Amino acid sequence: MSREAVIVSTARTPLAKSWRGAFNLTHGATLGGHVVRAALERAKVDPAEVEDVLMGCALPEGATGQNIARQIALRAGCPDSVPGATVNRFCSSGLQTIALAAQRILAGEGDLYVAGGVEAISVVQNELNTHLVQEPWLAEHKPEVYWNMLQTAEEVAKRYSISRERMDEYGARSQQRACATQDAGGFAAEIAPITVTMAGMDKDSGRLYTREVTVSADEGLRPGTTYDSIKNLRPALAGGVISAGNASQFSDGAGACVVMSAALAAKRNLTPLGRFAGFAVAGCDPAVMGIGPVFAVPKLLSRAGLKVADIDLWELNEAFAVQVLYCRDQLGIPDERLNVDGGAIAVGHPYGMSGQRLTGHALIAGKQRGAKRVVVTMCIGGGMGAAGLFEVL
Repeated sequence: MSREAVIVSTARTPLAKSWRGAFNLTHGATLGGHVVRAALERAKVDPAEVEDVLMGCALPEGATGQNIARQIALRAGCPDSVPGATVNRFCSSGLQTIALAAQRILAGEGDLYVAGGVEAISVVQNELNTHLVQEPWLAEHKPEVYWNMLQTAEEVAKRYSISRERMDEYGARSQQRACATQDAGGFAAEIAPITVTMAGMDKDSGRLYTREVTVSADEGLRPGTTYDSIKNLRPALAGGVISAGNASQFSDGAGACVVMSAALAAKRNLTPLGRFAGFAVAGCDPAVMGIGPVFAVPKLLSRAGLKVADIDLWELNEAFAVQVLYCRDQLGIPDERLNVDGGAIAVGHPYGMSGQRLTGHALIAGKQRGAKRVVVTMCIGGGMGAAGLFEVL
């Protein structure tokens, strides 16, 4: 009898603005432990039953280092017998862990896994270890692999003649769609509110302080955003076209899914959110890493015997509006099926966690809209793309 892997629950923190937001003093194990515990509770699973906790992280050092997945498993209340592994494929890390969990179920290694991702940018990114960060041969022969993401986004805009106007129109629409979804309660089913201690500064006196806050909604949404309100924002690079209005927000957050064999889910009378139906990765020129989905999606669909038209809902991570526009047009994705509730430009992009957020949201939104199939895809730093196929149940 063939085995199937299904996702039976999803939980994520709200996404907080990096450095200025609620999670600017919060350790990765705190964020991750919270969502793993919530996902297990929603699936009615005893933590001791978990075969492995797989967590994606793009910056696995400092407060998200020391094999953060193992720390998260313990922080979530799992017993010592439950192991953990940290996975890094940059921006697709959270999707990669879900695929790995599903593949292990299909291979017969186990029946119950937790998969997701975490990123605590506020307490990690500006304190990274940069000792010998570049390998000399690569720096000479393939320097683009070390470019920052802004450089690659500018290159996509230049190489493929995508205007600032188009980007800003898309950026404003992302905010408008996300705000409308939040107002309608469309993110509530995936969010697990959390209480933390954050740091702040009094504007008048400059005095630093800490306070306890409970976060229940994404902090990056800006109601009332229009094209006119962002079209004159200063570009991030002098003379460039990428601005805060058309790029993803730096955010902190964590998310987790419980991935289970279909047989075990049926035995427990659980109604899954969806079934894992395929995963693909592909490489591309690091200088235009944002176009990675153009190469990953065809591999995914070809293996599944499907076409773009067969997919009812698409979640394409909004690292930058410029790469979403290029990928959408090259792949022929119908605009009305793409990022229907906004994306990272509005909600935020905690690198290693975003794949989990996109998957959980795609399945929930897909069920609400009567979708049969959804695809989650994203570009990846260093010149890659990833895509996952799920059937809504």
